[in-house]
Amino acid sequence: MPGSPERLTRLLEEAYPELSVVREAAGDVPVFVVGGAVRDLLLGRDRADLDLLVIGDPAALASRLGGDVVHHERFATAAAMLGEHRVDIAMARTEAYSHPGALPDVEPAPDIEADLSRRDFTINAMAIPVSERAALVDPHGGLADLEAGVLRVLHGRSLADDPTRAIRAARYAARFGFVPETQTLAQIEAADLGSVSADRREAELLRLTAEPMAVRALELLAEWGVIDPAGDGLELAAGLDELFSAAPWAGFVRRDRALLVAALGPQPDVSELLGPAPTSPSAGVARAAGRDAVELALARAQGAAWLDRYLRDWSRVSLEIRGDDLIAAGVPQGPAVGRGLDAALRRKLDGELDGREAELGAALEAARQGAT
Repeated sequence: MPGSPERLTRLLEEAYPELSVVREAAGDVPVFVVGGAVRDLLLGRDRADLDLLVIGDPAALASRLGGDVVHHERFATAAAMLGEHRVDIAMARTEAYSHPGALPDVEPAPDIEADLSRRDFTINAMAIPVSERAALVDPHGGLADLEAGVLRVLHGRSLADDPTRAIRAARYAARFGFVPETQTLAQIEAADLGSVSADRREAELLRLTAEPMAVRALELLAEWGVIDPAGDGLELAAGLDELFSAAPWAGFVRRDRALLVAALGPQPDVSELLGPAPTSPSAGVARAAGRDAVELALARAQGAAWLDRYLRDWSRVSLEIRGDDLIAAGVPQGPAVGRGLDAALRRKLDGELDGREAELGAALEAARQGAT
């Protein structure tokens, strides 16, 4: 943990050397590092995304930093590039919710303490001023909760106002091994994700399934009663996660999307991919080609081991010839061209053809069959 202000300043500058540019651009305007950047710095973790909070106009600060600036007026936020690093800048603000699950109504906050009071958990409600001498701003005891490994909300309506904070609780609990304290857990268990728009709910869940400890986070949500997994969805998600750790499946499909579909559904019908392995490569391609990548991964996680061969070998087989070659040889444009190419590809998959001339001969033979 940080120790003296001098040590905190040094840690901050080592993690975010671009803050010297921010300090110069800010001048007399109060600017703070907030959120996950502070939390992870205190935990000694790798650099997090840099989030800044300004008591004033975020767009003005972003403009002074130079580079491409993106301004989001709805929430009084802006973003700028400092070298290779994106910097997100927000206006110090307060939030009020017209009803549970609604997007907040935003008003400027007079100081950093007022802004920190609107945040989700104490571990995210700390700030460090961008100044020559850093001093931790911690009005809600976030540092003590970090040291204790505790997740604690800031007020009694935190998760009623924004039920997606329950999803964030699972992310942090799984990532850091933290435990919600009693009153926070009660709020989590009472959270109603149904009051949140489907788009917001999905966005938060995809952030969760993008985490390295995504399966554990999903298990926590189920234990807390926040989600209702689809049948054996958690076991299937765990199987997928293991599958994605090695070739040929690593990087084949969006892991976050696949884990979410596995855990919560609706799961696609992959019954045609299960059962006995295909008797030939061409038969395997006929069963698997055209299937969505998530469907293939789900089928493999449920035991369709032959899909390893499909993904590694069979799906990579292609012809040297094209439709224009058949047309140049006298085949009229139309279904016959496709019929010839399909037949040649099947025979090449099954090891019956070698070389361009053999492919062309097989394709012409099949294209001309049935011609009048």
